[in-house]
Amino acid sequence: QGQLVESGGGLVQPGGSLRLSCVASGFSFSIWRMSWYRQTPGKERELVASITSTGNMTQYADSVKGRLTISRDNAKNTVYLQMNSLKPEETAVYYCHAVSVYWGQGTQVTVSS
Repeated sequence: QGQLVESGGGLVQPGGSLRLSCVASGFSFSIWRMSWYRQTPGKERELVASITSTGNMTQYADSVKGRLTISRDNAKNTVYLQMNSLKPEETAVYYCHAVSVYWGQGTQVTVSS
């Protein structure tokens, strides 16, 4: 059974940066497209970024283009989300997703002064 474990969340000031990590196990990580989502209470889960299995193509929500970067290291079974210039409205639980299959438990990101 596949598993995804996120880490790297926390409290950051507006304009600050965080790097989220997601370590995969129990499935062939290197052949799966991976995504990051986020969710705030009362709202639907929102797709933030995705990356192909080889890492050669990425896609982003319009609201994060130029500030958030998704990447992966298939040798480490890990996908990352580098978040720069964070805004208070980006406070959410961030989830790692192996497309159509597995979800992580989420990591809280709070952007506040």
